[in-house]
Amino acid sequence: MPSLKDVRDRISSVSSTKQITSAMKMVSAAKLKRAQDAIVRMRPYSEKLNDILGNLSASIDTSESPYFQERDVQNVLILPVTSNRGLCGAFNANVIKETGKLIEKYKGKNITVLAIGKKADDHFKKTEYNIKGTFLPRNTNELFDGLNYDKIVDPAEKIMKAFEHKDFDVVHFVYNRFKNAGVQILTSEQFLPILPNQDQSSESAQGDYIFEPNKAEIVEDLIPKSLKTQFYKVLLDSHAAEHGARMTAMHKATDNATDMIKELKLSYNKARQAAITGEILEIVGGAEALNN
Repeated sequence: MPSLKDVRDRISSVSSTKQITSAMKMVSAAKLKRAQDAIVRMRPYSEKLNDILGNLSASIDTSESPYFQERDVQNVLILPVTSNRGLCGAFNANVIKETGKLIEKYKGKNITVLAIGKKADDHFKKTEYNIKGTFLPRNTNELFDGLNYDKIVDPAEKIMKAFEHKDFDVVHFVYNRFKNAGVQILTSEQFLPILPNQDQSSESAQGDYIFEPNKAEIVEDLIPKSLKTQFYKVLLDSHAAEHGARMTAMHKATDNATDMIKELKLSYNKARQAAITGEILEIVGGAEALNN
């Protein structure tokens, strides 16, 4: 049985850890509120933009657009999106694991991984798939520092140009989509080429609109904007999901620390009672020895 001092030190250590996890939980909750508001505001705009793009592309020839061209897949770019920091449960591990499955799916192809987030970058820089060229952004870890639309324009454009120049035949995102504070949905999503709209036969795809100057020019301007918006939405989703996962992880850690402190205090009281009983027995034994 550990000594009373050992148990006291353990209680003190766990109590300090509990204070830290509780503070981290509150910080993540505050950051989650801002990140959640950002993705909730962004989603309707992104979905409407995709609807408009689907409506237009359903009625014109998109084969001339490089972003719709489906080619024989030889060169694959995978964009796993993780956080820059840990302490968020299986948030990062799930993305890395899903990226591994995607790599296995394209086994035999030329696979490149451009990690967004330090955790994925640290993992994949040790592999043969890590990005080695200079034509793609290398400061992707900094995107989450003050995340906004302007910061993603440059990396998004570089990836789009790389696809347009046929450096890659398909581009995939792997990220956690935000549902609520306690639920993150692991998502593997094709970024390029743009997949055909599945609702082209719906009424929304057959609406009666007047286009100025014309459909072709609108689509030519709208497709790049839609892709950049999609890129931004993925990062916002992952950013909100990260704070939700960290808040949940810190909440569980705080609860576990509370339970552990209760068990340690019980062990401490038992050990203290045993020590007191032992001292009483020694006193009684000594008194009896003196009497004899």
